[in-house]
Amino acid sequence: MDLPVITDPGFYAVAIPAVLMLGISKSGFGAGFGSLAVPLMAMAVSVPQAAAILMPVLLVMDVLGVHAWRRHFDWPLIRFMLPFGLLGTVIGTLSFKLLDPKLVAGLVGVFTLAFLAQRLLFPPRADSPAPPKWLGGLLSTTAGFTSFIAHAGGPPVNAYVVPMRLPPPVYAASMAVFFFAVNLSKWIPYGWLGLLDLRNMATSAVLLPLAPIGVVIGVKLAHRVRPVLFYRLVFIGMLLTGLKLVWDGFFAR
Repeated sequence: MDLPVITDPGFYAVAIPAVLMLGISKSGFGAGFGSLAVPLMAMAVSVPQAAAILMPVLLVMDVLGVHAWRRHFDWPLIRFMLPFGLLGTVIGTLSFKLLDPKLVAGLVGVFTLAFLAQRLLFPPRADSPAPPKWLGGLLSTTAGFTSFIAHAGGPPVNAYVVPMRLPPPVYAASMAVFFFAVNLSKWIPYGWLGLLDLRNMATSAVLLPLAPIGVVIGVKLAHRVRPVLFYRLVFIGMLLTGLKLVWDGFFAR
């Protein structure tokens, strides 16, 4: 009789670091690294299955992240971004079975690398204005969509929020609330699409104890790292994420 849980050691060899990396990213430290979680797990299972397994893990991490940063929310920013993020979830639900997840991953990777190239070639001055609202709406919608497809909403959101140069706690807190709401909105569509089966949920339960460990590590680091280094790590995370997603989307077989 088959156990209702994944038992392949190769799966856990990639899933354990993926969950820890996701927890650290969810804390606000090294944001961008979390988008590597699904591509890493996709080395052992399909992208939709990896996304489904991470759903309960994400819920726990989101709750911990919101609690950890509860005194630092930027509510005007959250109120602006959230409706667009939820719109992206709706688009993801309606198009999920029509799109190749690898193609979506590749496009997200190209966008991420393009943003980093723009920041390197045309660095903003101290008096540079914040990104326009229309761009924020577009990127927030994109984040909701890519989050639904592959839990890869971090790069589009970072492209809008990072240029605002928010204090790290405010950045981490606002992203925690945004993705808590977006991830919560994915539960019913994932169930409707048949992704939340017994095997995936049982496997998620095995990984669940790792969730608070990653978040706690990330929160402690974020409180101890200077803002300049903090955002450098964000960019490194986005670079690694972009390269990995481009490879998975256009070159991996």
